[in-house]
Amino acid sequence: MANALLSCAFGWISLACWIVVYSPQLWENYTLQSGQGLSVLFVLIWLAGDVLSLIGGLIAHLVPTAIILAIYYVLCDTLLLFQIYYYRWKNAHADEAIAQEIDPSEDTPLLESPVKPTKRWIPENEVLKNSLYFVFVSVAGTLACAIDLTIRGRKIPNEPEGILEWRSQILGWASAIMFLGARIPQILKNLETRCEGLSPALFLFTITGNCTFALSICFASTKRKYLLANAPWLAGSLLTVFLDLFVIAQFVYYRSGKQRRIQL
Repeated sequence: MANALLSCAFGWISLACWIVVYSPQLWENYTLQSGQGLSVLFVLIWLAGDVLSLIGGLIAHLVPTAIILAIYYVLCDTLLLFQIYYYRWKNAHADEAIAQEIDPSEDTPLLESPVKPTKRWIPENEVLKNSLYFVFVSVAGTLACAIDLTIRGRKIPNEPEGILEWRSQILGWASAIMFLGARIPQILKNLETRCEGLSPALFLFTITGNCTFALSICFASTKRKYLLANAPWLAGSLLTVFLDLFVIAQFVYYRSGKQRRIQL
């Protein structure tokens, strides 16, 4: 019974993470009017992995939160791609318009464009903000679990058996490989952009969501057949955590280096 409750709570916390995971990056893109901080290949591979994960999850009869998450991922991945290409198109047209309006001559003084002040990065503020994010998704997920159990008349779900089906396994492992591979283009992109235009909260929520999702599966049942049926999703969730931590390390390195240059 305790394991079933923990599975429910972790499952809903994971869902809460994934509901808000894209919001910081979508807002970052909107604020900058640019999606250049994201690697297009990263989002495309992520989208393909989410589609395969959704199909495999439906075949394998995964827990409802896994199916809901997969559908939501596909929609948000599509929205991120739309933002990237929309802002590219918008900025290209804006540059063309500016180039046509400017007609430099010898009598026109060459003025430097004003430099926008760089916002100071304060690690303590980042830790506080992200801690509040974590508290929010934890409370929201726990409340959602309580509401779910209340609606079902406090009936604890039976321990799932797990369905080993070759089609779902192939799709699941393919999606896991894609989730791992998708991080590589973004890591390389960060070397070029120094993480400018990238929201660290995207990856912090991803790490939290993947960890709690894996815990929800493990607490649901420890039967060998069930764990084998869910192995692709467990691998895809847990292994990507290490690459996401590497992205966070990149962000901290570049931001702290930028702050040191500003102080000099």
